[in-house]
Amino acid sequence: MARGDQIYAIRQFLTIEGVYQHHGIDCGDGTVIHYRKTSATIERTSIATMAQGSKVYVKQYQTCFIPDVTIRRAESRLGEQKYNLLFNNCEHFATWCKTGVSYSQQVVDFIPMLANINVDSLAEPVGRSLKEAKQDDAIQLVDRALSQIRVTWDTIQPQYTQELKEIDVWQRVAIQALKQKREDLARAALQRKREYKQRAESHQEMLQKLAKMTETLLLNQQSWQQVQ
Repeated sequence: MARGDQIYAIRQFLTIEGVYQHHGIDCGDGTVIHYRKTSATIERTSIATMAQGSKVYVKQYQTCFIPDVTIRRAESRLGEQKYNLLFNNCEHFATWCKTGVSYSQQVVDFIPMLANINVDSLAEPVGRSLKEAKQDDAIQLVDRALSQIRVTWDTIQPQYTQELKEIDVWQRVAIQALKQKREDLARAALQRKREYKQRAESHQEMLQKLAKMTETLLLNQQSWQQVQ
């Protein structure tokens, strides 16, 4: 680790162990600037406080700002309280400090987390973030969040479609096996059908949550535009 590095530690997200990366900017003196989870505020704390006992890693970039610029950018946002899971989390912040682009790979890859996210609870922070943002920033925030949701949707949707096809295929295999009096093959086929059905149900729930997130964003965007 070195001054100006984007560092991260593996943390718990809700009840899921090891799927959440907590990011920050290494100040080179044993401290780190990060979106502190407990206060939802960008703060400067010790690296030990940020890591909470977990191993600390460095995110590598081929092109990024020099250390002094990275740290100045991080310091310019100290005290900010605009945390939002979808479009302003700790990784968005740290990546913006390093590259100038507010981006979170975790949002793109948050499929494992969807099963435990209460999408109804997102309405209030989304609405608050839009109200607090400047007009151009608010438009960009919504567009970026919708784009990230679309990436996740485009990952899940093809899997869900294929699983529905597999359910139908294995159902027909089971019927054909029974006609041939091969109960062993029928049982095996029905087991495969059940496996695909479980996956399909899980992916269907994720797609419904993504749709709800999209609806929440659009409704809040409409409400925000009406008061401008």
